[in-house]
Amino acid sequence: MAPRLLQSVFAAFGDLYLYKLSKLIFDEHVAQWTMFSQLLNWFMFFCITRTLSNSLETVLTVAGLYYWFMAIESSKRVSVLSKQQTTSCQRPQSRKAALLIAALACAIRPTSAITWLYVGLLDFIQIKSKCRFLFLEVIPLGAIVLAVTTFLDWWMYGSRVIVPLNFLRFNLLSSGGDYYGTHVFHWYFTQGFPSMIWTFLPFSVLGVVRSREWRLSGLIAWVLGVYSILGHKEFRFVLPVLPLALMFSGYCLAAMSQFKGKSLHGKRHFSRLQLSVILLVITNVPMALYMSLFHQRGTEDVMFYLSKEAHNGRVNSVLFLMPCHSTPYYSSLHSSLPMRFLDCTPSDNKGILDESDRFLMNPLDFVGEVFVNLSSFSHIVLFESEERHVLQLLLRDSFQEVRRFFHSHFKIDRDLQSSVVVYSRRDVP
Repeated sequence: MAPRLLQSVFAAFGDLYLYKLSKLIFDEHVAQWTMFSQLLNWFMFFCITRTLSNSLETVLTVAGLYYWFMAIESSKRVSVLSKQQTTSCQRPQSRKAALLIAALACAIRPTSAITWLYVGLLDFIQIKSKCRFLFLEVIPLGAIVLAVTTFLDWWMYGSRVIVPLNFLRFNLLSSGGDYYGTHVFHWYFTQGFPSMIWTFLPFSVLGVVRSREWRLSGLIAWVLGVYSILGHKEFRFVLPVLPLALMFSGYCLAAMSQFKGKSLHGKRHFSRLQLSVILLVITNVPMALYMSLFHQRGTEDVMFYLSKEAHNGRVNSVLFLMPCHSTPYYSSLHSSLPMRFLDCTPSDNKGILDESDRFLMNPLDFVGEVFVNLSSFSHIVLFESEERHVLQLLLRDSFQEVRRFFHSHFKIDRDLQSSVVVYSRRDVP
């Protein structure tokens, strides 16, 4: 729970910087409605507090953009000599803070460079001292962050490795991400991002048109467009631009709040703003609660159960007969028990199936071939959709069902995984 609590703190900082960014670019009234949109959006509620690198990347992106735009705004407020002196001090400090945060975001998620390439190039053209900007600000700060993160990686991995380089080599140069599935090129525009922003979409579009803030709206289009080139697509990849889209929704709602409509025949009726707020609440709150409290919760519940059983000395070893990385694994178990899950490491030779795919294609034959003696494990965890294929094998090796956890009401990308089942050897107390 500590990592998630820490990420919640980071998320709160992200909300604060989004408020400050919206206030800086527009005004305080827009910033208030931006916060309303940010806190109400179902996907932001569902994803921002999860311990994903994309969640931290989102917070860093918003904070970096705030300092970057503050440096730009400071450079515009030059009228007298005293103000010039103040600006000359403020702008480098704000810009250096933005560059430092940007470098950290790229160290955590190298694809964050897509965002900062757009932001940097857009203003690089207007910067007079380009050489000073590159050689005294960008390169030194980037080198420091790269050196520190590389040292930490060497220390933690116990070998010399440059993680950002491996990340780019696997995901961009070799298209290794395609191994985990691909989508059509327009998926982010037609399905992915609309699902994330949900019913805020029309308000965001109107906000873009009315505000004419083309820098940030262009950034959203740029990020979605570049990520569309990659075959492997996920919702979380474009999470950093979701707060920016919600900022435009805040602009639209703020404009609606200032509109004074006339009632017909003196009758009271809901204003457009009130109807909009009601629509957003009834379409986002239930969605946020369902996705956060019920949907696909079985893989977490089973780890909490195993953690409690292991603490009481009733678990010796665990085999997960389910697609790889289905559970939080050791991060929720908090015990050094031996555990085994199906491997899905990409092969250098295309066409060779990993353990996870082989198991899903033919569960019974795979288990019989790879795990000759299941009794070496005290507990086996699997989805109900695969349970029926290996049930007789489990019973033959003296396993019995001990717990069943609800997981999902509908399927996502595989057969319906309605529940997670735990089997234990009969001789385990």
